[in-house]
Amino acid sequence: MSNIEFLKALGRLLIGVFALFYLGVCAQAAKPEETELLVKRQPVYDMKSLFASVQTVDVTLARARIGGTLVELLVDEGDTVEAGQKLARVRDPKLRLQIAASASKLRSLEAQLQLAKTTLQRVSKLYKRGKISEAKLDEAQTRVDVVSADIAALKSDQGVILQAQIEGDVLAPASGRVLKVNITQGSVVLPGEAIASIAAESYILRLMLPERHARFIKQGDTVLVGQRGMLDSSFIAEDRAYREGVITQVYPELDNGRVVADVTVEGLGDFFIGERVRVWVSTDKRQAFVIAAEYLHRRYGLSYVYLSRGVEVVVQPGQAVEGGVEILSGLREGDVLVKAPGQPVAGISKAAE
Repeated sequence: MSNIEFLKALGRLLIGVFALFYLGVCAQAAKPEETELLVKRQPVYDMKSLFASVQTVDVTLARARIGGTLVELLVDEGDTVEAGQKLARVRDPKLRLQIAASASKLRSLEAQLQLAKTTLQRVSKLYKRGKISEAKLDEAQTRVDVVSADIAALKSDQGVILQAQIEGDVLAPASGRVLKVNITQGSVVLPGEAIASIAAESYILRLMLPERHARFIKQGDTVLVGQRGMLDSSFIAEDRAYREGVITQVYPELDNGRVVADVTVEGLGDFFIGERVRVWVSTDKRQAFVIAAEYLHRRYGLSYVYLSRGVEVVVQPGQAVEGGVEILSGLREGDVLVKAPGQPVAGISKAAE
């Protein structure tokens, strides 16, 4: 190989190496750094903050099945009861008298039955000897049958009386929590009178939204539920724990200009019935700029972001939303944000809440 051909080959090799190096540099320059954020519009749900009340799906009444006097009350408001548990005892003094009278009448009928059987035996012997007619025999047999039937009927009546005495026990119709006891011990109650109200163990949250939100809320929507007893209106905070609920029913009838909906949430069994809990409901969807909180810095009461071209821009942050902070003004589509260069000055720069 001549020197000229060698130089040409070496030149082509160097050109290829420089081309590969140039392409790698361009690719590295085109690839955004991990600390960069491209500003673009994304869907944001408008979350309306309101209070929902804890309600029970079913409220059952424990009723007295017989009339009488409430001689024993075994529960109070707030007690947790199981289905079939005895809540109170109602006793009618007349039942004891009826049982005693029935027992006396039964003894009398048993004596009559014994006499009728003895008479039947005598008549049977006389009939076999031909001393009396067959009609007398039939009459004696009928007497035994009638007294036996009267005894059977009386025993059935005794069973009814004993069952009425047993039904004086007021039982819980379902498992749940006692909301209200309607009567005090020693009071006279009537058949069917409610002794206690019991909230079944299935609890829901009941929402009441303004009528203008009726077209946005629908079954299956997700609802964020705040902590128990939380009274602040902040939507996003790192030290808050939220539960998710699902709208299971939207009632077709408005109540005083408000839409009523039920939300199913796990773990409401320890709440009080009627207790209010703050929730956030999505009422509409729109497009907005959303950036992570670490790209936003505050200084002298103003909020700033840093652009990739080395410019610091004043922005107007809005409310905290899912994924970061909404920016109301100061940014345009396609802007690239970077985190603050260097270390932020202590006490001046902080992430917006």
